Amino acid sequence: MRLIGNILWIVLGGIEIAIGWAIIGFVLCVTIVGIPLGLQAFKMAGLTLTPFGKTVRYGGGAGSTFANIIWVVLVGIWMAIGYVVAGLLNCVTIVGIPFGIQSFKMAKLALWPFGAEIVNA
Repeated sequence: MRLIGNILWIVLGGIEIAIGWAIIGFVLCVTIVGIPLGLQAFKMAGLTLTPFGKTVRYGGGAGSTFANIIWVVLVGIWMAIGYVVAGLLNCVTIVGIPFGIQSFKMAKLALWPFGAEIVNA
């Protein structure tokens, strides 16, 4: 089921979003200051490419919390809102509910990426 879900996800737009996150990551990594933000963009690209069968474990300490607060203020809130809207639109139909759940998972990561680790379920 994971394989079918990931294939459908990629065909229906996941590849474009993942490429977008990767491009953002490369642009952010051009400067030394942007490298930590670029690494989080690469994390989002990996989860966006194949979200089925992966979970996100949250951890980190005070440094991660501080970085997440800056992230939320700069871009995180807008990214999370976009994923929540996509998730709600996916959940309109019964067939779209699994895709909506994946969008909600990505919304949480887009909001709070520092200290998070993506693991295979």
